[in-house]
Amino acid sequence: MPIISRIELYHVAIPLPARFYPSWIPGFPQTENRFTLIRVLTESGLEGFSAGPALGRERAGLGDLIGPYLVGEDATDIDLIQQRIREMAYLGWRNAWIEPAFWDIRGKFAGKPVCELLGGAPCTVRLYASTGEIKRPEECVDEAENRFEEGFRTIKLRVHDFDEINDIRQVREVAKAIGQRMHIAVDANQGWRVTTVKNAPLWDLDRAKRFADRCADFGVIWLEEPLPMDAYEELSKLTAYSRVPIAGGELHTGGLPELKMMIEQRCYRIFQPDAVFTGGIAQTHEIIRLCREQGPGYTPHTWTNGIGLAINLHLMAASAYATEKPVEYPYSPPGWTVEARDGILENPFYHDKGTLRVPDAPGLGVTIDPKALRKYGRRFSVMDRKRLFFHAIRTRGLKTSMEINRAKRESRMRQQVTSKKEV
Repeated sequence: MPIISRIELYHVAIPLPARFYPSWIPGFPQTENRFTLIRVLTESGLEGFSAGPALGRERAGLGDLIGPYLVGEDATDIDLIQQRIREMAYLGWRNAWIEPAFWDIRGKFAGKPVCELLGGAPCTVRLYASTGEIKRPEECVDEAENRFEEGFRTIKLRVHDFDEINDIRQVREVAKAIGQRMHIAVDANQGWRVTTVKNAPLWDLDRAKRFADRCADFGVIWLEEPLPMDAYEELSKLTAYSRVPIAGGELHTGGLPELKMMIEQRCYRIFQPDAVFTGGIAQTHEIIRLCREQGPGYTPHTWTNGIGLAINLHLMAASAYATEKPVEYPYSPPGWTVEARDGILENPFYHDKGTLRVPDAPGLGVTIDPKALRKYGRRFSVMDRKRLFFHAIRTRGLKTSMEINRAKRESRMRQQVTSKKEV
């Protein structure tokens, strides 16, 4: 039983080679790829990694929260880890992004890649080039031509103008130039509208219907997030109306319960859960199963970092959709490059003519480059049994800490007895 002995957290900031203006945060000149990295170690020496996107250091106090919940537990008991993450969420912290680190350990403990633990096998998947910036139509055409020359056969454009005529023109011009050679998807970035720098357009059902009509005329293969992520009734109406498939579901931190409801209400024809946000690997795997059972398609959102891409690649490889849908490949040079996206990995995920092999090494199949982590990362939290004990004394006092430790030991002993009886 791999017992969690130590948890480390890092702020990571990888410089971008050029300023990147993400369509989902209008007016924001992004200069770094920032995320929080978790490293979980066990008493037997196994380690697992995961990462969650970050704007800055907003998770500075996270170690004090997760340490008491996780240190000393079985790292391979995913049900227990899920429960602990759920308990943390009662306090307002949604931390599904840490759960894949325990799948990483579980896979290494079993000597299998995560996709095999989920019932699949490593395979080669098709990719779609996911652009990230709003550009003029002629620039979009050039970008699509470049991705086509590199081997991609599907591209996703971003539209985000206050005037819907400009959005329509952008899609029309790209479809006219390359639509006979390349599939085109479109992301309206309405699911989670951000106005922290500049104001952003807010679509209603009527505008979404009009734009969906035009996308269908242009042969678009899906229209992504044309309405707010929690506009469940309107999304169902739009999906029933639209001739082009409506897609979304990437950042629903309500996880399985929320997305199960959305599948049942037919909010989308293509669901795009990202396990970093949507409950972790275990819940997202069940979401994918429900999609297959009830009819919608699936292809994951992956726009985070190289670890997040690996997590979702394993889920795709374990699904029945691996040969049906292309997987998102975040790539929007000159700002968002493979090196900036995967900068702390020893082996970045470079595509091969628009395809990618799912890692076949045990766990998530990624290796952190220690030199890159020292260069771009700063460890801000370490929690192990000793530190946890002194932390408890400082925050609760000796008597209370000893009472809590005694209660935990008794609970674990009862669990072990129950487990032996079940065996």
